[in-house]
Amino acid sequence: MTRRLPAALAAGLVLADSSIVTLALPEILGELDLTVAEVAWVLVSFNVALAAAALPGGLLARRGPRVALAAGIVVFAAACLLCALAERFGVLLAGRVVQGIAGAVVVAAALELLLRADRPRAVGTWATAGVLGAAVGPAAGGVLTDVLSWQAMFALQAPVALLALPAVAVGGRAAPVRAAPEARPAPPVAALAALALASAALAAALFLLVTMLIEGWRHSPAAAAGIVTVMPASALLAPWVARAVGAHDVAWRAASGAVLLAGGLAALGLLPDASPWWTVAPQVLVGLGMGLVVTGLTRLAVPDGPSAGHDASLTILARHAGVVAGLLLLTPVFTADLEAQQEPTEMAGLSELLDAPLPLTVKVRLATALADAVESADGRIPDLDPAFARAEAGPERAAALRELRAEIDEQLDRAGTEAFSRSFLVAAAFALLALVPIAVLGVRRPRR
Repeated sequence: MTRRLPAALAAGLVLADSSIVTLALPEILGELDLTVAEVAWVLVSFNVALAAAALPGGLLARRGPRVALAAGIVVFAAACLLCALAERFGVLLAGRVVQGIAGAVVVAAALELLLRADRPRAVGTWATAGVLGAAVGPAAGGVLTDVLSWQAMFALQAPVALLALPAVAVGGRAAPVRAAPEARPAPPVAALAALALASAALAAALFLLVTMLIEGWRHSPAAAAGIVTVMPASALLAPWVARAVGAHDVAWRAASGAVLLAGGLAALGLLPDASPWWTVAPQVLVGLGMGLVVTGLTRLAVPDGPSAGHDASLTILARHAGVVAGLLLLTPVFTADLEAQQEPTEMAGLSELLDAPLPLTVKVRLATALADAVESADGRIPDLDPAFARAEAGPERAAALRELRAEIDEQLDRAGTEAFSRSFLVAAAFALLALVPIAVLGVRRPRR
């Protein structure tokens, strides 16, 4: 395992980068003066580039995995620094695209070296590293953003990426066995389709949950990072769960994961209130589902054989195309739902303000300040702290002001929860749709 660790680290780091910026998006949104739809492209651009470069990157990796890995890591680290230094949105997007292209080479080369070092366990190690990287990414990014800044989050990725350079020494010097082009089996279309659908659902699980926690429920990035650690912790348990229930059939394991993933997403779409405790059980289901479905489908899509590297590149293409599709389809849904919640929430807040035991002058000042906060929020959940600071109610009315604030916060929490409900349910439908190609795989594939 020690020999395989650097290569697994390289793959995990790149795939973590597909989600590590999730908890930093609100900070980027505010600092660069963007809309929610625009800032989603910080995620989308990386995943588009990674998907587009998957096959060319795999070809380079198979021709010279050590050189490809070293070059990919260096370029990836440089792109991290470019993102950290970006002061304009266009520069940040350019850095993310370069990260995605270099990352595709790194991920493919890491698998080639793992295949040389320990062929029987290479695909499993590679797939597990990717799952854990994608799951841990948001929590790691949230802590770094809150403790330091979103720029520091990118800057610190550069030295971490360079730590994976020892992976260049993994594996023997013998060239990998390659099949002749005519001997290559047909692409595992059903497995790739299921992987794309499951990845679209997973993108929703990560992106929507952390956005709801920060934008909808107004938690800090560090607090949200602590909350979403339930998912990667649960994903770690997936192999033990599979063994405990005797899920030796890989197609059955993938189907079980898709059902758990859909159940967790549906539960997130039906939360009774805005307490983070209500997200724990759904996150456990999502984490277990993530671990089972992605590793199961990757094993189905990358059978042991001379074309394993090419097949693995196809899984990267499918996974990140699914992520892009999920983000592009669901971002307009939840932004529209967020805007739809604005007017009824404002009316409810106004009703609470009119009923509050406060003098008319205080109510007028507070109403003006709240209107300014809503307008400056540009369709997002507004920050009410400055508005209540402008109320100047005096110490004798502090209790009444606190009670009013709690009632308005409750209205905002309800709006933030309802605004994401439909998107979570659509994401659950993606996970359930993955069962269709998995069922085809179950009929065609033998037990493994």
